[in-house]
Parts: sequence; C-alpha cells; structure tokens
Amino acid sequence: MIPVEWSLALSAVLFTIGVVGVLVRRNALVIFMSIELMLNAANLAFVAFARQQNSLDGQIFVFFVMTVAAAEVAVGLAIIVNVFRLRETVFVDEINLLKG
Repeated sequence: MIPVEWSLALSAVLFTIGVVGVLVRRNALVIFMSIELMLNAANLAFVAFARQQNSLDGQIFVFFVMTVAAAEVAVGLAIIVNVFRLRETVFVDEINLLKG
C-alpha cells in the first residue's frame, strides 16, 4: 500500500507544475492543460485522504469534479477553437477580444 504522504507529495508536485504552466506559458492550449493538471492534482489529494480515512466521500467528490471538468473541457476547447478561427492565434498576449 502506498503511504498517503507520497500521494500528497505527488499531488503537490503536479499542482506546482500546473501553476507554473499557467503563469509562464502564453499558449491558450497549454494554459488549459495546466488548469486540468491542477484539477487532477486536487483529485489525487481527495482520493489519498479518502483512502486514509477509509471513506468514499472523497472519491464521490472526485467523480463530481471530473464531471464538471469534462464539461469545462468541452466549453473551453470550443471557445479556443472559435478564438483561433477569429484571430488565427492561440497566444493570449495577442488576443484582445474584450477591448472596445
């Protein structure tokens, strides 16, 4: 059995990689993947704590988070594709759709 500390350490590393990806990268797809990586890191922490407590509550919460993440992926990718068709770029520095 894997100790909960190792799972939490892996979760922290994955979350840190996701945060760095959001802050450093300027490609909308990479930022989007980094956000998904942070969601999966949080899910791993939920599962680790649920396993330690011998409870299914964390795993049920992960199921709902994954459902919302799947909807987010569908909407987010549609927005990114639409912006790419309009501006022909996915770099967030070059996209100024909200400016009048």
